[in-house]
Amino acid sequence: MKNLAAFVKARRKEVNLTQEEFAGRTGVALTVIRKIEQGKTNLNMDSVNLVLSMFGHALAPVNSKELEQ
Repeated sequence: MKNLAAFVKARRKEVNLTQEEFAGRTGVALTVIRKIEQGKTNLNMDSVNLVLSMFGHALAPVNSKELEQ
């Protein structure tokens, strides 16, 4: 989760948005942005994907066998 936190925070700052402005643009609550940037682990995947979609990314379940290939 720390990689996700660092990625979102860095990208948000690159586009020069406050957490509040970013929350408004992504359509999620400010608390969601704060939780992501703090590296919290109990996040809703749909909310995280709304945030990541701003940067052309998404999270999805991965089969461990796929990672071995």
